[in-house]
Amino acid sequence: MTAPRAVGVRTPYPAIPARVRTWVDGCLGSPVVGWEEQIGGFSPGCATRVVTADGTRAFVKAVGSELNADTPTLFRREIEVLGLIGADRLWATLRASYDADGWVALLLEDIEGGHPDLSDDAQMEQLLVAAEALGEQLSRVVLPSGQRAQEFAHPGLIDVRASFTRWLGAFEHLDEIPTELLPPLVRDRADHCRSLVAGLLEERDYRLTHWDIRNDNLLRRADGSLVFVDWGAAGVGPAWVDPLLARLERVDTPWFDLSVRRSPLLVAAGEQQVTGWLIGLGCYLAWRSTFAADPSLPTLNEFRRTEARRFLAGAVRRLDADLGG
Repeated sequence: MTAPRAVGVRTPYPAIPARVRTWVDGCLGSPVVGWEEQIGGFSPGCATRVVTADGTRAFVKAVGSELNADTPTLFRREIEVLGLIGADRLWATLRASYDADGWVALLLEDIEGGHPDLSDDAQMEQLLVAAEALGEQLSRVVLPSGQRAQEFAHPGLIDVRASFTRWLGAFEHLDEIPTELLPPLVRDRADHCRSLVAGLLEERDYRLTHWDIRNDNLLRRADGSLVFVDWGAAGVGPAWVDPLLARLERVDTPWFDLSVRRSPLLVAAGEQQVTGWLIGLGCYLAWRSTFAADPSLPTLNEFRRTEARRFLAGAVRRLDADLGG
């Protein structure tokens, strides 16, 4: 198993409010007598596998606004999305949810297994297949408005077009990005790079997307099947986004470019959209890493810097090939 790419500082289960733990006991019909904290992700709340006196197992994630003002919104989004998509082996089933007095909690099916090792070719291939299957499932989701997710936004979900607009806005701040984070080719070809990012706004094939696929948001069962977890970033976006995210573990290697050409959705999107996505998010993360970190998310800026380097390295490799370098 590989270590999670994103690791924050979490609150242990015994430290969450007694009223939330009482709710968990009531939902499970037996008091929790054992727990195991999990790592991965940035939420300062708990992420805990629990077992009750009668042997029932479940997964609990809970956060309060006093820990971080924004994270409860992510949890509410996850509750909404899991309610929309129902049950499937591709994700953990939502058993119950809690939202009172500033605390939001989810009680989920406990998936036995750990994070996949995406340096292993076989496990990476499993992820690519699973991401295609996930896309098929999400393409069928009908939003509460009665419209399929062809619209650009939906209340409560991430507006991916707005994200692309923010990425484009980062080009107004390139001079604020440390030189060690912004490759010379991107700086020297800023107008060309900006046009590639602007091209993302021309997308029209939108649907529900997970929008946060990385190794710490995946679990691998004993039978090898993969489960997509943490739906707090779910949004309405291009159909090719999740297949792209599934490949990002290797974005800084030539494998990534070869694999992109194996995905029908990414081929249909075009090489420039993929490069524009890498440039846009890479520059945005590099710029955001210069902001003061939220004290409740002490590892976030280092994650931003690490991911910015990886995404921009992949973009530069692709730009070099396009420019005949």
